[in-house]
Amino acid sequence: MLSLNRQAIALISDHADPAADVGCEEAGGQNVYVRHVGETLAALGWQVDMFTRKTRTDTDAIVQHSPHCRTIRLKAGAEAYIPRDRLFEHMPEFVDSFQAFQKTQGMNYPLIHTNYWLSAWAGMELQKTSGIQLVHTYHSLGAVKYQSLVEIPQVANTRLRIEREILERANCVVATSPQEQETLRSLVSTRGQIEVIPCGTDTNNFRLTSKAHARAKLKLDSREKVVLYVGRFDERKGIETLVRAFALLKSYDLQNLKLIIVGGSSANMPDGAERNRIENIIDELGLGDSTVFAGRIGHDILPLYYTAADVCVIPSHYEPFGLVAIEAMACGVPVVASNVGGLKFTIVHEETGLLVESKNIEAFANGIHRILFDELWVRKMRKQASANVNQRFSWTGVTIQLSELYRHVLARSLMHEQDWIYKMPIVNRSA
Repeated sequence: MLSLNRQAIALISDHADPAADVGCEEAGGQNVYVRHVGETLAALGWQVDMFTRKTRTDTDAIVQHSPHCRTIRLKAGAEAYIPRDRLFEHMPEFVDSFQAFQKTQGMNYPLIHTNYWLSAWAGMELQKTSGIQLVHTYHSLGAVKYQSLVEIPQVANTRLRIEREILERANCVVATSPQEQETLRSLVSTRGQIEVIPCGTDTNNFRLTSKAHARAKLKLDSREKVVLYVGRFDERKGIETLVRAFALLKSYDLQNLKLIIVGGSSANMPDGAERNRIENIIDELGLGDSTVFAGRIGHDILPLYYTAADVCVIPSHYEPFGLVAIEAMACGVPVVASNVGGLKFTIVHEETGLLVESKNIEAFANGIHRILFDELWVRKMRKQASANVNQRFSWTGVTIQLSELYRHVLARSLMHEQDWIYKMPIVNRSA
């Protein structure tokens, strides 16, 4: 439903569908970010259209989330899953579809917030033929990703070039943590405007509740020590480190340990190969009886898993922010996480969780052990973690900052336009 009284803006999230089920392939933190930003911006008075690529023939072209917020799925290549590394060749069609949609709606978006480098390319292409203002969030960086890959994809040079161009050309880039800002400056470009605005979480959904109630709902034994992982199956998420750390804890002859792994999609998707690899490691280590693959869990049920857990582990090799960390902490669950990227910003070491060396199995095992068996400290940490998230990372507070940024960018563009008109030769003013 379009409103003449609202300023229309567009969010572009090419591969991460804001209306998709979170936890499956290509559906993770970016989907959550774009969806919540869009819905909260609409609640703040904007008219929000969120654009993504249509990946299935049986999904609606338009999903209405609220009267003033919708997801629009555009044609760009086959209506099927295409790996991100092979999506760039379809982005010109995405731009054409976007422009065709604008034309049929009889509207132009004065501001576009792009997410991920493929969307950045689309935004810069759209900028060539219109006066749109461009805001960008990276979500992940090729400059970081390629440092840890043995095989560099063919699209790497293109991605690195576009990631540099968007930083230098966008009206503003949003870094989700000071650490991401530092990474952008050191690895991408010293030029361009950066504002630090964190990700958020739904503090009405993720909040302190009864652990006993959560365990009863999930049919978990109250005596079990539950270690939780939430996220996609991706080698860079470091699940193998967690599994081997869990095995090390089991070797100490500790009783009633349970590992719950939440997330993942069907076996025929690319993340199925990583899940199979993890399952094989679990079998080799004899952890099958104490490990549960919970699969994809909706956000209505996910808080129960956080609340039921004794510790949530985030063993990523790199995270620009780390949405799982704040969801867990909002539920009062201490986290053990890699001391990398934005996790160093979201987690207050020794107060809301523990930061340990990435890929270090023994360090993770020791961190998990501390949280599982220091009840007095953990009771204090639960309250501190939840209070910290409510103070720093509510979606409302985060989106108010984005809304103010958009208004500032739009106001600045109007000032430049008026300044340009004023400086024009008089003979041209009436032309």
